[in-house]
Amino acid sequence: VALEHKGMYRVLSADGNLLAEVTGKMRHEAKESSDFPAVGDWVAITSRKEEQKATIHAVLPRKSKFSRKKAGVTTEEQLVAANIDTIFLVNALNTDFNMRRLERYLLMAWESGANPVIILSKSDLCDDVDQKIREVEAVALGVPIHAISAENRMGLEQLDPYIQEGKTVALLGSSGTGKSTLTNVLYGDSILEVKSIREDDDKGRHTTTHRELVILNEGGIIIDTPGMRELQLWEA
Repeated sequence: VALEHKGMYRVLSADGNLLAEVTGKMRHEAKESSDFPAVGDWVAITSRKEEQKATIHAVLPRKSKFSRKKAGVTTEEQLVAANIDTIFLVNALNTDFNMRRLERYLLMAWESGANPVIILSKSDLCDDVDQKIREVEAVALGVPIHAISAENRMGLEQLDPYIQEGKTVALLGSSGTGKSTLTNVLYGDSILEVKSIREDDDKGRHTTTHRELVILNEGGIIIDTPGMRELQLWEA
Protein backbone atom coordinates (compact mmCIF):
# COMPACT_ATOMS: atom_id res chain seq x y z
CA VAL A 1 0.00 0.00 0.00
CA ALA A 2 1.60 3.23 -1.19
CA LEU A 3 -1.12 5.72 -0.24
CA GLU A 4 -4.23 5.75 1.92
CA HIS A 5 -6.80 8.52 1.68
CA LYS A 6 -10.35 8.48 3.04
CA GLY A 7 -10.89 4.76 2.64
CA MET A 8 -9.28 4.49 -0.80
CA TYR A 9 -5.83 3.03 -1.36
CA ARG A 10 -3.12 3.26 -3.98
CA VAL A 11 -1.39 -0.12 -4.26
CA LEU A 12 1.78 -1.08 -6.11
CA SER A 13 1.42 -4.46 -7.80
CA ALA A 14 2.73 -6.66 -10.59
CA ASP A 15 -0.07 -5.12 -12.67
CA GLY A 16 1.15 -1.60 -11.93
CA ASN A 17 -0.18 1.24 -9.81
CA LEU A 18 -3.81 0.47 -8.91
CA LEU A 19 -6.61 2.29 -7.09
CA ALA A 20 -8.06 -0.10 -4.51
CA GLU A 21 -10.76 -0.44 -1.87
CA VAL A 22 -11.42 -3.12 0.74
CA THR A 23 -14.16 -5.72 0.32
CA GLY A 24 -17.48 -5.29 2.11
CA LYS A 25 -16.69 -8.44 4.15
CA MET A 26 -13.39 -6.97 5.33
CA ARG A 27 -15.06 -3.67 6.21
CA HIS A 28 -17.82 -5.50 8.12
CA GLU A 29 -15.37 -7.69 10.09
CA ALA A 30 -12.98 -4.86 11.03
CA LYS A 31 -13.27 -4.13 14.75
CA GLU A 32 -10.94 -1.11 14.82
CA SER A 33 -9.09 1.21 12.45
CA SER A 34 -5.86 -0.81 12.70
CA ASP A 35 -7.69 -3.76 11.02
CA PHE A 36 -7.70 -1.73 7.80
CA PRO A 37 -4.65 -1.44 5.52
CA ALA A 38 -1.99 1.15 6.30
CA VAL A 39 0.78 2.60 4.18
CA GLY A 40 3.56 0.01 4.04
CA ASP A 41 1.19 -2.95 4.39
CA TRP A 42 1.34 -5.97 2.09
CA VAL A 43 -2.19 -6.88 1.03
CA ALA A 44 -3.93 -9.68 -0.88
CA ILE A 45 -5.79 -8.22 -3.84
CA THR A 46 -7.87 -9.09 -6.86
CA SER A 47 -6.57 -6.96 -9.70
CA ARG A 48 -8.71 -5.46 -12.47
CA LYS A 49 -5.78 -4.44 -14.63
CA GLU A 50 -7.81 -3.05 -17.53
CA GLU A 51 -9.59 -0.64 -15.14
CA GLN A 52 -6.38 0.04 -13.15
CA LYS A 53 -8.36 -0.88 -10.03
CA ALA A 54 -8.20 -3.59 -7.37
CA THR A 55 -10.09 -5.06 -4.43
CA ILE A 56 -8.27 -5.68 -1.14
CA HIS A 57 -9.23 -8.94 0.60
CA ALA A 58 -6.76 -9.15 3.48
CA VAL A 59 -3.79 -7.51 5.20
CA LEU A 60 -0.74 -9.78 5.54
CA PRO A 61 0.92 -10.05 8.99
CA ARG A 62 2.95 -6.95 9.93
CA LYS A 63 6.54 -7.21 11.13
CA SER A 64 6.40 -3.72 12.68
CA LYS A 65 3.88 -0.92 13.01
CA PHE A 66 4.09 2.70 14.11
CA SER A 67 0.99 3.86 15.98
CA ARG A 68 -0.10 6.91 17.90
CA LYS A 69 -3.24 7.79 19.81
CA LYS A 70 -5.74 9.33 17.41
CA ALA A 71 -5.95 13.11 17.75
CA GLY A 72 -8.90 14.34 19.81
CA VAL A 73 -10.73 12.89 22.79
CA THR A 74 -11.35 9.35 21.53
CA THR A 75 -9.07 6.59 22.78
CA GLU A 76 -8.29 4.94 19.48
CA GLU A 77 -5.13 3.71 17.83
CA GLN A 78 -4.09 5.42 14.61
CA LEU A 79 -1.75 3.29 12.54
CA VAL A 80 0.74 5.60 10.85
CA ALA A 81 2.77 3.07 8.83
CA ALA A 82 3.62 -0.65 8.78
CA ASN A 83 6.52 -2.98 7.96
CA ILE A 84 9.22 -0.39 8.63
CA ASP A 85 12.86 -1.36 9.21
CA THR A 86 14.12 2.06 10.26
CA ILE A 87 12.43 5.21 11.53
CA PHE A 88 14.17 8.49 10.72
CA LEU A 89 13.23 10.87 13.55
CA VAL A 90 13.75 14.19 11.80
CA ASN A 91 14.45 17.19 14.05
CA ALA A 92 15.41 20.55 12.57
CA LEU A 93 18.44 22.33 14.05
CA ASN A 94 16.84 25.77 13.78
CA THR A 95 14.68 27.41 16.45
CA ASP A 96 12.15 24.55 16.35
CA PHE A 97 14.66 22.15 17.99
CA ASN A 98 12.75 20.43 20.81
CA MET A 99 14.29 17.73 23.02
CA ARG A 100 11.07 16.74 24.84
CA ARG A 101 9.27 16.15 21.56
CA LEU A 102 12.23 14.09 20.34
CA GLU A 103 11.99 11.94 23.48
CA ARG A 104 8.31 11.20 22.75
CA TYR A 105 9.07 10.29 19.13
CA LEU A 106 11.92 8.07 20.35
CA LEU A 107 9.59 6.21 22.70
CA MET A 108 7.07 5.65 19.91
CA ALA A 109 9.82 4.44 17.60
CA TRP A 110 11.05 1.83 20.10
CA GLU A 111 7.45 0.70 20.60
CA SER A 112 6.95 0.12 16.87
CA GLY A 113 9.48 -2.69 16.47
CA ALA A 114 11.57 -0.66 14.01
CA ASN A 115 15.03 0.83 14.69
CA PRO A 116 15.14 4.58 15.41
CA VAL A 117 17.76 6.80 13.76
CA ILE A 118 17.89 10.50 14.64
CA ILE A 119 18.29 12.90 11.71
CA LEU A 120 19.24 16.45 12.71
CA SER A 121 18.21 18.37 9.60
CA LYS A 122 18.97 21.92 8.45
CA SER A 123 22.49 21.74 9.91
CA ASP A 124 23.39 24.70 7.65
CA LEU A 125 21.10 26.88 9.84
CA CYS A 126 22.85 25.95 13.10
CA ASP A 127 26.06 27.44 14.55
CA ASP A 128 26.59 24.82 17.28
CA VAL A 129 25.87 21.44 15.65
CA ASP A 130 28.30 19.54 17.91
CA GLN A 131 26.63 20.90 21.04
CA LYS A 132 23.17 19.88 19.77
CA ILE A 133 24.46 16.38 18.98
CA ARG A 134 25.78 16.07 22.56
CA GLU A 135 22.34 17.11 23.92
CA VAL A 136 20.64 14.46 21.80
CA GLU A 137 23.17 11.78 22.76
CA ALA A 138 22.27 12.35 26.42
CA VAL A 139 18.65 11.20 25.87
CA ALA A 140 19.18 8.74 23.00
CA LEU A 141 21.80 6.29 24.23
CA GLY A 142 23.04 4.04 21.46
CA VAL A 143 20.79 5.54 18.78
CA PRO A 144 22.60 6.61 15.57
CA ILE A 145 22.59 10.41 15.11
CA HIS A 146 23.27 12.09 11.75
CA ALA A 147 23.44 15.86 11.16
CA ILE A 148 22.53 16.71 7.57
CA SER A 149 21.39 19.49 5.27
CA ALA A 150 19.20 18.15 2.47
CA GLU A 151 19.05 21.62 0.92
CA ASN A 152 22.86 21.77 0.64
CA ARG A 153 23.38 18.01 0.11
CA MET A 154 25.51 17.80 3.27
CA GLY A 155 25.94 14.51 5.16
CA LEU A 156 23.51 12.51 3.01
CA GLU A 157 26.02 9.71 2.35
CA GLN A 158 25.58 8.71 6.01
CA LEU A 159 22.03 7.60 5.18
CA ASP A 160 22.96 5.18 2.36
CA PRO A 161 23.05 2.01 4.54
CA TYR A 162 19.43 2.54 5.63
CA ILE A 163 17.92 2.91 2.17
CA GLN A 164 19.33 -0.10 0.34
CA GLU A 165 17.14 -2.45 -1.69
CA GLY A 166 14.54 -4.25 0.43
CA LYS A 167 14.77 -1.72 3.28
CA THR A 168 11.89 0.52 4.35
CA VAL A 169 12.38 3.82 6.16
CA ALA A 170 9.63 6.00 7.63
CA LEU A 171 10.25 9.72 8.17
CA LEU A 172 8.69 11.18 11.31
CA GLY A 173 8.90 14.66 12.74
CA SER A 174 7.09 17.94 13.10
CA SER A 175 5.96 20.05 10.15
CA GLY A 176 8.73 21.92 8.44
CA THR A 177 11.63 19.77 9.64
CA GLY A 178 12.49 18.97 6.03
CA LYS A 179 11.06 15.46 5.62
CA SER A 180 9.66 16.03 2.12
CA THR A 181 12.82 17.86 1.03
CA LEU A 182 14.90 14.91 2.22
CA THR A 183 12.64 12.45 0.38
CA ASN A 184 12.98 14.46 -2.84
CA VAL A 185 16.77 14.63 -2.54
CA LEU A 186 17.13 10.90 -1.84
CA TYR A 187 14.79 10.13 -4.74
CA GLY A 188 16.65 12.50 -7.02
CA ASP A 189 13.59 14.42 -8.17
CA SER A 190 10.87 16.71 -6.79
CA ILE A 191 8.08 14.21 -6.26
CA LEU A 192 6.71 15.67 -3.02
CA GLU A 193 5.66 19.29 -2.52
CA VAL A 194 7.82 21.36 -0.19
CA LYS A 195 7.34 24.84 1.26
CA SER A 196 9.84 27.38 2.50
CA ILE A 197 10.33 28.34 6.14
CA ARG A 198 8.11 31.12 7.47
CA GLU A 199 10.31 34.17 7.89
CA ASP A 200 8.61 35.49 11.05
CA ASP A 201 9.29 32.54 13.37
CA ASP A 202 11.77 30.30 11.51
CA LYS A 203 9.30 27.39 11.54
CA GLY A 204 8.30 25.25 8.61
CA ARG A 205 4.85 25.08 7.09
CA HIS A 206 2.60 22.02 6.86
CA THR A 207 3.18 20.43 3.46
CA THR A 208 2.55 16.68 3.55
CA THR A 209 -1.10 16.02 4.39
CA HIS A 210 -1.10 12.23 4.05
CA ARG A 211 1.32 9.33 4.31
CA GLU A 212 2.98 8.37 1.06
CA LEU A 213 5.32 5.54 0.10
CA VAL A 214 8.06 6.20 -2.45
CA ILE A 215 10.34 3.58 -4.04
CA LEU A 216 13.89 4.90 -4.50
CA ASN A 217 16.01 4.13 -7.54
CA GLU A 218 18.28 1.95 -5.36
CA GLY A 219 15.26 -0.21 -4.45
CA GLY A 220 14.81 1.10 -0.91
CA ILE A 221 11.46 2.49 0.24
CA ILE A 222 10.70 5.76 2.03
CA ILE A 223 7.40 6.59 3.73
CA ASP A 224 6.90 10.32 4.25
CA THR A 225 4.38 11.23 6.96
CA PRO A 226 2.54 14.46 7.81
CA GLY A 227 3.92 16.60 10.61
CA MET A 228 1.91 15.71 13.70
CA ARG A 229 0.23 18.69 15.33
CA GLU A 230 -0.75 16.48 18.26
CA LEU A 231 1.59 13.69 19.34
CA GLN A 232 -0.05 11.38 21.87
CA LEU A 233 1.54 8.09 22.86
CA TRP A 234 -0.53 4.99 22.19
CA GLU A 235 0.70 2.23 24.55
CA ALA A 236 3.75 3.68 26.31
